[in-house]
Amino acid sequence: MAADDGWERELETERAMKNEFMARHPESPFIAGRVPFHDLRYFPPDASLRIEARLERRATPEEAYLRTNRDNQAVMRLLGELTFSLGGRELRLRVFHAGEGVGASVFVPFRDTTSGRESYGPGRYLTLELNEADVYELDFNRAFNPYCAYTDDFECGFPPAENDLPVPIRAGEKVWAADRNPRTPSSLMLARAGRPARRKPATRTGRAAKPARRTPVARRRATGARRTKRSPR
Repeated sequence: MAADDGWERELETERAMKNEFMARHPESPFIAGRVPFHDLRYFPPDASLRIEARLERRATPEEAYLRTNRDNQAVMRLLGELTFSLGGRELRLRVFHAGEGVGASVFVPFRDTTSGRESYGPGRYLTLELNEADVYELDFNRAFNPYCAYTDDFECGFPPAENDLPVPIRAGEKVWAADRNPRTPSSLMLARAGRPARRKPATRTGRAAKPARRTPVARRRATGARRTKRSPR
């Protein structure tokens, strides 16, 4: 998709608004977790990573479980796969719906070859609003970190192996801090297993924190918190 000044200005405005929310709002993971805040870090805007994608829906949505950073299972509905072309390669990403309370918003977690280096190792997220045509702008410039990238106070789901992209996605949010960047979801779990468990307030699990006003950030960004339960035995 072609670049345009309006798109880049909108992107920069969203990023500034998100920084303001993260720095000051009571539901920010930094405020809630009492973590010192510094501005979020991003790759430069790249219009070549705004890509048209088509959703190939499953005939019937399937129940799916995503492993979380607390070794639980986040319950989702697998709707289908986004198909798109990038760098001459045909790629696919699984699309999930988180259930009641999110309306037509769907969740696309992914990893790429920058994960664990320039970007957060356990993965980043995109959100989309479903439409009848099932044709979407997949804008990786809007990829963002889950809240567990900043603090252990939040639970977030990992991308499935099918959503590991074999290409670098140098767009969207970078890793926030080098000392909070495990290379993979498994290395995060191993590091967590070596730390004593911390008791968390119940209100910080399974909550969708958002700004008080419906800013572009609130419309396009999901938080790292996900409703979870253990999978059936």
